[in-house]
Amino acid sequence: MIGKVRRGGRVAGLLAYLYGPGRANEHVNPRLVAGWRDPAELEPPLRPNGKPDLARLAALLRQPPVAIGEAERVWHCIARAAPQDRELTDAEWARVAREIMHRTGLASHGQETEAVRWVAVHHGDNHIHIVATLARQDGGRPGISNDFYRVREACRAMEVELGLRRTAPGDRTAARRPTRGEHEQAGRRGWEEVPREGLRRRVGAAAAAAASPEDFLRRLAQAGVQVRLRRGDDGQVVGYAVALDHHRTTAGALVWYGGGKLAADLTWPKLCARWRRTPRDELRQKVAAAAREAHGEEDFFHRLAAGGVLVRLRHSEVNPGQVTGYAVSLPGMTPPAEQVWYGGGRLAGWLTLPRLRQRWAAGDRGWTQAEREALYGEAAQAASAAAARITQDPASAADAAWAAADVLRVAATVLGNPVLARAAEEYERAARDPYGRTPPPSPEGVRLRAAARLLALAGVAGGRDTTLTGVALAGALACLVDSVADLRRAQQQAAQADAARQAADQLLTQVTVSATPPGQAPPVRLRQDPPGQPAAGIREPRHGW
Repeated sequence: MIGKVRRGGRVAGLLAYLYGPGRANEHVNPRLVAGWRDPAELEPPLRPNGKPDLARLAALLRQPPVAIGEAERVWHCIARAAPQDRELTDAEWARVAREIMHRTGLASHGQETEAVRWVAVHHGDNHIHIVATLARQDGGRPGISNDFYRVREACRAMEVELGLRRTAPGDRTAARRPTRGEHEQAGRRGWEEVPREGLRRRVGAAAAAAASPEDFLRRLAQAGVQVRLRRGDDGQVVGYAVALDHHRTTAGALVWYGGGKLAADLTWPKLCARWRRTPRDELRQKVAAAAREAHGEEDFFHRLAAGGVLVRLRHSEVNPGQVTGYAVSLPGMTPPAEQVWYGGGRLAGWLTLPRLRQRWAAGDRGWTQAEREALYGEAAQAASAAAARITQDPASAADAAWAAADVLRVAATVLGNPVLARAAEEYERAARDPYGRTPPPSPEGVRLRAAARLLALAGVAGGRDTTLTGVALAGALACLVDSVADLRRAQQQAAQADAARQAADQLLTQVTVSATPPGQAPPVRLRQDPPGQPAAGIREPRHGW
């Protein structure tokens, strides 16, 4: 059972629609099934022409706001059973309506004469409409914060009580779905994807690869996304909205979506939480970027200085004029004793000066295959360490589970692998903590995100990368996602566990196919679910049918 909440300002118009024929004559036998009084007493009488006289019911619903001198505000909730469910009786729908009103706090049990006035109308198709005016009969104002989540709780409770099809919780782990109007508009205009979904994919990819807010905005611009920032009184960015140039209103204005309208973990504060990094990670990011773009040694050190990196050169003892190595640091990296310096080899094996000189001598501006494989190997090690941490200490695993989504997104792009891309889309829900919570940072999460940023620096491989290290990376990601699935199942978060299972199966299938010699059929992998657990292949719906 699902519930949708809407708000309006004209109760008479809403009642006229509910008791009318509907837009396509779909309303059948409209009638009250529940209300703040006996439904038989509130049911509108019929006029001589057979149509209901709604004037008295509308006047009764308007009395509380009129009594306290407030404008008419209407709370409207649609509760619908699944198509596979049996047809509920009027008495059962009345039970559903009362439970929704109780859990939202609009009309708690036993407060029929003090709380808001409301009615529930049933007009066929196994659903009801609850209509309430937002003013209490005792003169107070009702609280409606988080009413959507309270409605979701009531619907899930009724599923258990009435034996209906079970649905996923409204815990904000699912991405925001496009509306029917958005789908219809995309179909009319011949767009390949709905703008909301395209924006979520592009924003998620930019956030996963970005090292800072500035980098994030730059990547969005490169992806063809328009960005509008919202700033607080102190001038700091507190939010943002995105749009696609081809998605406009009839008046020609861009249609904007805030990050939270795409997914719960794409708000500005949560993006900033993803960009936490250690000084060493920041150094490695800057040095790797400079190494990739530099034409030679002098250009490399110039780019480091321009990026705010402190550089200290090491010279030969035999030939003092010859540079044999370098170390880097950042301003402020000063523990109580002295400045902390990192040699290139301590950041990554391919960042030593001799290895970089080989690159420049060969005229390479991009990544060599050996360097690319080193990045894959480092990301695989980070994924394996995170999987072990999740298994050993589930209580502190939330950040690693969240960061795994970033590595999956970037790896899918870098490896040019559509199977990984589908797995990354499937996994998104499993990565998010319920109710939009931001998990506390962890070393494993920081390491995973650092690996994702380094992978992003490597760029897209020329063609689909099926090297051994690429396959090993996919295998490590499969183990990581499988660990998250076990974590979510242990937390009794069925929808998230199912999303992770689906992603892990896709990844493991890809690894099996990639590792199978040509001409040989890949082995069939059968998943064994834990005893007493439901089959992993059965998916619960999100918030629609």
